[in-house]
Amino acid sequence: MSTSTTIDPHVMRSASSEDRREWVRIEDKLLLEYRLEGEQDKTSPLCREMVTEEMIAAAVEKPTAELLARSGDALTQAALVPWIMKVDWLLEVLLKTLARAHPGCMELARVTNVNISGGGIGFVASQRFDAGDRLVLKVILPPFTPIQVAAKVIRSSPDPQGQGFVLAAEFVDLGADEQDHLIRYVLQTQAERLRTRRKDERSA
Repeated sequence: MSTSTTIDPHVMRSASSEDRREWVRIEDKLLLEYRLEGEQDKTSPLCREMVTEEMIAAAVEKPTAELLARSGDALTQAALVPWIMKVDWLLEVLLKTLARAHPGCMELARVTNVNISGGGIGFVASQRFDAGDRLVLKVILPPFTPIQVAAKVIRSSPDPQGQGFVLAAEFVDLGADEQDHLIRYVLQTQAERLRTRRKDERSA
């Protein structure tokens, strides 16, 4: 006796839609930390990239700037904003003091140009990694949603501008919730940029 299985077309459309959502990519500037898996305890402070005061200022200021930009006038006019700015200022002072007192001992997320989707990320790394290497990444989505994930390097080549090495990496253990946050951010950012471009075209 033969049996047949009927696949709901709606399920097929949903799966196809999920696949498309996962691979929508955007160019962006995000706070990013990365290292070779298992490297953390082996890396001497003298071998780490020096954290500059400019890096500290950018890392502290970016989440607040993103929050204010996305909240519009509602938050900009709120009494809470001066307190947020004060906390940012104090944090920046403390981090700069620590960086001066202990050069090379601080690890900090850097504002990095990335090409990102729900399935992977591309960026220029300061150090060389090889295809097949497994990285530990921490990506902070605006205004401040940290996502920690492992990624496998797919391609690595010298940056034509001499800034390091251009990497393309595939996420390998991104949790469902984290992937949902990431895909939602990518789609929202893409939609905002499209609206802005259309508005600029109409006003031109």
